[in-house]
Amino acid sequence: MTAFRVGLSADFTRADGKPTFPSYDLSPLAADGVELVELPRTAVLAPGHVAGFDAIVLLGERMAASSFPGDGRLALVARMGVGFDTVDTAACTANDTALTITPEAVRRPMATTQVCFILALAHNLVAKDRIARTGSLGWPARLDFHGTGLVGRTVGSVGIGNIGAEMFRLLRAFDVRMIAHDPYTDPARFAELGVESVPLEAVFERSDFVTFNCPLNDETRGIGSAALIARMKPTAYLVNTSRGPVVNQKALYHALVEQRIAGAAIDVFDPEPPAAGDPILQLDSVITAPHSLGWTDQMFATMGEVNRGAIADVKAGQIPANVVNRAVLERAGFQAKLAAYAAR
Repeated sequence: MTAFRVGLSADFTRADGKPTFPSYDLSPLAADGVELVELPRTAVLAPGHVAGFDAIVLLGERMAASSFPGDGRLALVARMGVGFDTVDTAACTANDTALTITPEAVRRPMATTQVCFILALAHNLVAKDRIARTGSLGWPARLDFHGTGLVGRTVGSVGIGNIGAEMFRLLRAFDVRMIAHDPYTDPARFAELGVESVPLEAVFERSDFVTFNCPLNDETRGIGSAALIARMKPTAYLVNTSRGPVVNQKALYHALVEQRIAGAAIDVFDPEPPAAGDPILQLDSVITAPHSLGWTDQMFATMGEVNRGAIADVKAGQIPANVVNRAVLERAGFQAKLAAYAAR
């Protein structure tokens, strides 16, 4: 019997051979007869890299339409996290391959990341950290950096989704007003969360903190446009932990330089990683993180659990949870793959 083979992202191993994410554990699969093989380190997977695998687990690699081999064996692409803009979803479906994500793993860590940024901005944390390091001569500057109280302030979100809903649940403790624009969310969910549903323009016009909780796709690319950023209050802040291209980064930079908004906190960039000389990195009004602020031991442990479950389900001939390309479930080719696994 041919072993069930899983290709693992090269990002799981550091250059020194140590695991990149020690709490991420797929080893229980090996005890169940699954062969785990590290994929080559590459930006875009080639057909030769993917051939001969039943499943692959990806982090940073791009899975393009040209990445699929001709052997027709691949049944699962398990993506770590919830973003899947690096995977050609239509090509997955066309090749009878399910694409899964790990929403359970990122919901709380990414929601707390947004709250972390909001609190850091509200309290001028970075500026005060710098002042504290200057000693007695610099301390008088703290008089110029009073914070922004959160009670009664408005936090708005472009999109709600899994992470956005958790963010709003956490923010209840701060007595803020909560608004969001998401045409795909049931009104009952707005009511359950205590969030007011508003037009997109209102999120930018009314919010003291504008956040983004939407995936990157053709509809959301550039949704944080120059025109909408121009509608923000001069005292408002922008927080982006979604994907860099959902915000017009040049427009954000100019709004900050011209002091048309108070500041920003960004964990994601366009392009990514940004060049060391990117002007937005030089601004004192911006807090930055290298697309990793939400990375915690608990996040990666849960990612491992969710990915293990998806792989085990497919190996058993069952439909895995969190399938992105639901259309693949109706395809005869994918059903035939599951039937073959179930018959082993």
